[in-house]
Amino acid sequence: MDNTEWGYGFTSPPQSYWMASVAFDDYKPLENDIIVDSVVVGGGIVGITTAFLLSQEGLKVALVEADKLLHGATGHTTAKLTAQHDIIYNTIETKMSLDLARQYAEANQTAIKTVVELVSRLNINCDLIAQPAYVYTQDDNYVSKIYDEALTASKLGFEVQCLDEIPLPIRVKAALRFDNQYQFHPLKYLIALAREITANGSYIFEHTRAIDIHTEKWLGVLTSNGHVIKASSVVIASHYPFYDGYGMYFSRIYPERSYALGITIEGKYPGGMYITAEDPGRSFRSQPLGSGEELVIVGGEHHKTGQGGDTGVHYKNLLNAAQSIFKVKEVRYRWSTQDYTTMDKVPYVGNLTSKTAGIYVATGFRKWGMSNGTAAAMILKDLILGKDNPWYEVYNPSRFNPAASVGKFAAENVNVAKELIKGKLAPVTNEEISPGQAGYIEIDGEKYGAYRDMQGRLHVVDTTCTHLGCELVWNSAEHSWDCPCHGSRFTYEGEIIEGPAQKTLNRPEFIEDNVTDE
Repeated sequence: MDNTEWGYGFTSPPQSYWMASVAFDDYKPLENDIIVDSVVVGGGIVGITTAFLLSQEGLKVALVEADKLLHGATGHTTAKLTAQHDIIYNTIETKMSLDLARQYAEANQTAIKTVVELVSRLNINCDLIAQPAYVYTQDDNYVSKIYDEALTASKLGFEVQCLDEIPLPIRVKAALRFDNQYQFHPLKYLIALAREITANGSYIFEHTRAIDIHTEKWLGVLTSNGHVIKASSVVIASHYPFYDGYGMYFSRIYPERSYALGITIEGKYPGGMYITAEDPGRSFRSQPLGSGEELVIVGGEHHKTGQGGDTGVHYKNLLNAAQSIFKVKEVRYRWSTQDYTTMDKVPYVGNLTSKTAGIYVATGFRKWGMSNGTAAAMILKDLILGKDNPWYEVYNPSRFNPAASVGKFAAENVNVAKELIKGKLAPVTNEEISPGQAGYIEIDGEKYGAYRDMQGRLHVVDTTCTHLGCELVWNSAEHSWDCPCHGSRFTYEGEIIEGPAQKTLNRPEFIEDNVTDE
C-alpha cells in the first residue's frame, strides 16, 4: 500500500457520482410532537416512494431521516432499473415455487412501469433510458445456471434471449439478455418525488433519528431529540430495521459492501447493462454526462461488511478489471455501498411480525433496490390502505421455507459468532500509527481503536459496537470503523454512519504519551 492518505494512488475521499451531480433540498428537523396518518422512517427509495404514494392517496404522512435524504444506499447505487437480478428466478422457482417466482417477476416489472409512468406524468428529467440487461458468465460451471434462468424467465413472460457473445469486448461462455429494462439517475427522480410529498401537505424531517416505536395504547415513533410522531401506521424503511419487534431480523439478514468506479474511456461504450453470474462480481453500465461525454460505471467486489481485508484494494481491482476491457482515460468518481440480503435472497416487505399491527418493514434488497424498492412501496401502500396485494406472499417477512433458508441461516449466524469471538481477540498494533493509518492501541490495560489524521492528531474510540457488542474493524477505503456482525458503521470520531447501532462510540479521555502498543 502506498503512503497517500487513501491508498492505491487515490488522493481524495470517495464520492458518489449521483450525489455529486445534484443539488439537495434542505428539510428541517422535527421540532415538536405531531400526529399524522402514517410515519415513514428512512429517506431512500423505499421511504420516499412510500410517502409519495400514501400522500397521493390523501394521507397525511411524516417522512423522517436520521441524516439527509438520499445520502445512504440509494445515493450509492449503480441505478439499474431492471427486473434482471442476476440469477434469481430459477432460484425462487427451485427453492420456493414457480408461483412465487411469478409474483416476484410481476412486482418488479410493474415497479419499472410505475417509475416510467411517474417520470412522464411529473415531467422528471432523470436520464431515464431504455437498455437491455445482460447476465453473463466466463465460467463453465455457470453455463447451466444461465440456461436454467432463461427457461424460468421465459415461463414468467420475460422477453429473454440466450447468447454466446455480448456487446462488451470480452469472451463469454453464455449470456442471457432481458429486453425493455431501464437505467436512470435515481436522485434526480427521487428529489422530484420528495417535493411532491411536501406539496401535498405532508412532512419531511431531516436530521431526525427514530430510536424506538411506542406500541402501548397508541402507536408512534420516538426520536432522538425527544419528540413523538403519533400515527395509525409506521413504516420501517431505514435500510436495516431500527426497531426489531422480536422479529429477530439481526439473525435473518446479513450485510455486504460493494464498490463502484465512475470512469471515462476512449471510444464509445457499446450500450447495455451487464453483470456476471459468478464471483468476483462485475457490473457495467454507462451514464450520460452532457456535451457528448459519458461515464462508465464499473461495480462489484462485494464482501461481508467488516470482513473485506484491506478494503482499498477493491477499488484497485475494479480499475484493473476496467483496464482489461476499456482504454480508461480517468477515474472521476469512486464510491461504495452497503446492502442487506435475506437468507432466501428475496426482500422482506410487509408486516414487521404477525403480532405488530400497524408496523411495517422493507429490508434485504440484495443490491437490487431500484425496482424492488419501488415494488416494496406499492406493497406497503396497499397494506396500509387495507387492500390486498398480489405480490405479498413472496415478500412476506413472516415466511419461512426451510429448503430456501435453513442452510444459509445456519452459516451466516455461525459467521457472526466467529467474528464476535475473533474481534475480541484482535491484538493491539505493534508499531507507531502513521498519518492516514489506523490500528488497535492499549490505554490503561484496555483496547481501543485509533486513527491518525494527516495533521497528526490521534482519534481514539472504543471499538465495541453499540448494537450487540461485536468488535469493529477498520475500513481503510472509507476511513470508518465497521461491524463484521450486523453492519453498523461509524466515523473515526465515533459518530454513526449507518445502523443498526443507535448510539455513538465511547471516546476515552487520554494523553497520547500514555498510549501503549502492547
